[in-house]
Amino acid sequence: MKRLVGLSALALVVSGTSGCGWLWGEDGYFRDRGNDYLEAHETAPMKMPANVEAKRLDPLLPIPRNVGTAQANADFEVPRPLPLANSTDISDFSLQKSGESRWLVAQKTPAEVWPMARQFFESNGFRIAQERPQTGEFTTEWQRFDALSSGMARRLSSRVSGVDPEAETRVRVRIEPGVVRNTSEVFVLTAERPAGTVADLDWPARSSNASLEAALLDEMLSSMARSSEQGGSVSLLAARDFDAPNRVSMSKDGNGNPQLVLGASFDRAWSSVGRALEMADVRVDDLNRSLGVYYVNLAEKAEKKGEEPGFFNSLFSSEPSEEEVNARAERYQVRLTTVGDVVQVTLDKDLNTVAPAEDAERVLQLIQQNLGS
Repeated sequence: MKRLVGLSALALVVSGTSGCGWLWGEDGYFRDRGNDYLEAHETAPMKMPANVEAKRLDPLLPIPRNVGTAQANADFEVPRPLPLANSTDISDFSLQKSGESRWLVAQKTPAEVWPMARQFFESNGFRIAQERPQTGEFTTEWQRFDALSSGMARRLSSRVSGVDPEAETRVRVRIEPGVVRNTSEVFVLTAERPAGTVADLDWPARSSNASLEAALLDEMLSSMARSSEQGGSVSLLAARDFDAPNRVSMSKDGNGNPQLVLGASFDRAWSSVGRALEMADVRVDDLNRSLGVYYVNLAEKAEKKGEEPGFFNSLFSSEPSEEEVNARAERYQVRLTTVGDVVQVTLDKDLNTVAPAEDAERVLQLIQQNLGS
């Protein structure tokens, strides 16, 4: 004990002594050796006896030349890292190809893409025949190339092959929610009819002229990129109920369990149900699009991205612990199943167990009320 007290006293005396250069200074025992490498120098290579054959070894850590500079003995400050530069070469729009199919992918919601696509066709002389913002589709009238704007007619004539100048063409544009949230996919379908034909021909399964479809997609890509840089508008009608299913009805399956039937493709139903759960303030813990399942917790409110609690809320309330959340959790699965040309939405406890009827009706009615909102 006396020895420990003595050592403590000695440490206090040493630390209180002014000047302490012998201990902490540049020449002290505990000096900073971080810049010693600046004074390193090469020595002559080891010489082996004349009667010994040795394989040449290259140095693993060679000393670089001209390391020493005028600032070698000065204090060195690590420079602050430069901020990450924003890349201006990455566009919000890209052209995708898969086999003979091609389409545009936009890093924007369908409601933002709709007015941009419509404006592109109107400004280039296409006359809109029908439009359905709720389903993300519009069609143009039958027109000849010379009825379009001079610039568009000239560009299409130079790029499109095999088109009769007297023939008429019409275009159908379809904008769908992308696989990734808040993205869109734009598809173009063209149809042609011979000159003098009055009958309104049916839409083909694929574009009548692949080169015309490709030219229109390229033109749209350039136009939308310019429009996005200038700041585009948003269609409020499309934003409200763009990908809402055409038909929504509550029914019961063969076992009498509640289900919601959506008259839409799976992609459109998946997007609209996800938005409806968010609007209904239902907590989504996880999702699996390939299985068509949203994993929800009815005991918690939806997580609002970007929202921070206010000062007083954070002062007088605290976030529940994971144990508390698990203890009161009401976890279910909102399952989407494609049956024919409709999508059935059900609430399950797990893959083999349906949810209680009252919980299923409550959640499915919430989804129904918020579809298209």
